[in-house]
Amino acid sequence: MSIRLSPAVESLVKALGKLPGYGPRSAQRAAFHLLQNRDESLDELAAAVERVRRGVGRCRLCNTFTEGDICPVCLDEERDPGLLCVVESTADQMALDASLAWPGYYFVLSGRLSPVNGIGPADIGMPLLLKRVGAGVEEGVLREVVVAMSYTPEGDATAYYLIDALKKRWPQLRVTRLARGLPAGIEIEYTDLSTIANAVYARRDACEVVRGPSGLRPTAAKPSAFVAKNDHC
Repeated sequence: MSIRLSPAVESLVKALGKLPGYGPRSAQRAAFHLLQNRDESLDELAAAVERVRRGVGRCRLCNTFTEGDICPVCLDEERDPGLLCVVESTADQMALDASLAWPGYYFVLSGRLSPVNGIGPADIGMPLLLKRVGAGVEEGVLREVVVAMSYTPEGDATAYYLIDALKKRWPQLRVTRLARGLPAGIEIEYTDLSTIANAVYARRDACEVVRGPSGLRPTAAKPSAFVAKNDHC
């Protein structure tokens, strides 16, 4: 006969197994670790989960997770109100913001469209997004919406749906999507063919690459010797 877990421990393993990246074995190891260190780990985890359950909700402007009515990002007056970046999750928002490349605000969807799983536009927050964009357009502030969806089948479907919905309602609004292409530090010969093809399709003018879309020259991308010989850009 095989050893069976008690109902309480089994329920803990099942709960942990629902987390991303956790399979049956990793969930079981995590559960045993919590039980072996119950005075520290288990109590700390229980307190943190309870605090999140009671105090964390969604920002009424951008839909990200926050402990207040409006998140700190939406309260940041130094950001450009004319730029709005639409992402799939709070994790994507944090990654983009950590790059220090985005000066505007965000809207965080609750995932991606998945008709097979019964996930439609309302389930991921599309109505709230359209309301946010509409308000920005009416105020004459919003200039551009960047669709930052993952390049996966579901990400593409969500991006196409969103772009179509925005352009039908506000034809004058600039709607863009994050570029895809060769990652930094990777040689072309070791890059998969799909990525190479996407890099070809998304190619830009050489002077735009040197100066950047804003017209500024990133010093790291253009050494002084290169500047002197190619200043025609």
